[in-house]
Amino acid sequence: MLLTDYLERNARLWGMDTALVEINPSEERDQATTWREFNLIEMANPDAPYRREISWRDFDRRANRFANLLLSRGIARGTKVAILMMNCLEWLPIYFGILKAGCIAVPMNFRYSSDEIKYCLELADVEVLVFGPEFISRMDAIEQELDGLRFMFFVGKNGPAYAEDCMRLTTYCSSSAPPVLLKDDDYAAIYFSSGTTGFPKAILHNHRALAHACEVEQAHHGQTKDDVFLCIPPLYHTGAKMHWFGSLHCGGKAVLLRGVKPEWILRAVNDERCTIVWLLVPWAQDMLDAIDSGRVNLDDYATEQWRLMHIGAQPVPPSLINRWLKVFPNHQYDTNYGLSESIGPGCVHLGVENVHKVGAIGKPGHNWEAKIVSPDGVEVAQGDVGELIVRGDGVMLCYYKNEEATNEVLRGGWLYTGDMARMDEDGFIFLVDRKKDVVISGGENLYPVQIEDFMRAFDKIKDVAVIGLPHPRLGEIAAAIVEIKEGVTCTEEEINAFCEGMPRYKRPRRVIFDKVPRNPTGKIEKPVLRERYCKGSLVEAQITG
Repeated sequence: MLLTDYLERNARLWGMDTALVEINPSEERDQATTWREFNLIEMANPDAPYRREISWRDFDRRANRFANLLLSRGIARGTKVAILMMNCLEWLPIYFGILKAGCIAVPMNFRYSSDEIKYCLELADVEVLVFGPEFISRMDAIEQELDGLRFMFFVGKNGPAYAEDCMRLTTYCSSSAPPVLLKDDDYAAIYFSSGTTGFPKAILHNHRALAHACEVEQAHHGQTKDDVFLCIPPLYHTGAKMHWFGSLHCGGKAVLLRGVKPEWILRAVNDERCTIVWLLVPWAQDMLDAIDSGRVNLDDYATEQWRLMHIGAQPVPPSLINRWLKVFPNHQYDTNYGLSESIGPGCVHLGVENVHKVGAIGKPGHNWEAKIVSPDGVEVAQGDVGELIVRGDGVMLCYYKNEEATNEVLRGGWLYTGDMARMDEDGFIFLVDRKKDVVISGGENLYPVQIEDFMRAFDKIKDVAVIGLPHPRLGEIAAAIVEIKEGVTCTEEEINAFCEGMPRYKRPRRVIFDKVPRNPTGKIEKPVLRERYCKGSLVEAQITG
């Protein structure tokens, strides 16, 4: 089945059942009222979060209307249509409308600056852009420079003059499925890499890859019609959307929560009876800290139906999961590994039955292959460190318009992930670090993830990132940027004393107290830290330890 087939099946079998709920806990009342034309449902308590929902039938009809809007404008099959919107009830119907029209969906990172938006639109040859109110000022700055755009549609009220009112226009379009025949090999979506080495690369996937991700997610987490999935991460990223595909597969309800405060997450779990929650590392840490401090009382929330918490998108410290399972002893836990180049999470998968292997990313996922190889592509011995490579239907077709970069990572059908890993005697894969993040100090390879995992076990540390700082004699030294928990005091001496539990060569030679920056998908922004600290006086500063 194609992804669009699942939606049409759900509309046919469970048309009146709730498909999507949007909750806006921080929305001001005067702002929220601007959504009334789009079926805003207010809760009985006027001070409660604002809530909207749509059924599977309405979801499918909205997707059809947007597809027919595109076709009515002469938008041809294969045209790239970009989405620049925050998570909202309109996001997924627009995405599916693009697919149903035979076009290529191009989700855009909501943190992009005007220059990055322009770069990505031009890189992907986008001809149609759909954007929301949060991006008006950024679009104002570049709208006259976007020669390749044929149409701009605005989702919201009081849009700019250069964009058309998407919701008004779609009300005049047919809600019947457009007469477009889709095939597995048709191009479906372009996602952008996280851009940690410069401007993002455009990752091209076909419909087979999207359907494969849907099957993988349901196989891993066993979603049923009765499950309710709480989705918090941004939908432009493969991770959030592909985990939601489990709900699409079984026709279950999903909740889009626009906010990450621990109280908001637990309130959504309580009110919507959520059974599955996908978190990023910082949010799980914040929830545990709020519970430990007494700011959040778990007894105030109904959580007995919550069966699964899973984490992905970045290395997961075992200390965090061990701590989580003490607070939530009845939860299943899982982690999935993946890249946008492998259509998001699942190419390596821990499995809820393997909680005793916390710290591993797991084994090859459903219908995936994986192995660890040396620089010349030969599989390394068990226990040795090498590069993780994966193969399956979810591997990208290419980096769009970048043959050189494509050839660097796609070899013989295998995707070279750039992640260094090792495999234990039971066949479980453990991430060691990104190839580009390895610190080589005095000829020794230091893997920051290993150091970070060790340091996060210190109860005063909220977050930590290890980077290499240039050094005239050793080449590089390991520096730990340490973020301390709120309301806690900690000294460099305490950090160094705790690190004595590591082999001497692994201990960070410099400790810097600062906030650890993470992107919207939870990954540490190490290029930001390198830019901040790999300069002048800091490089020459006295080395600790």
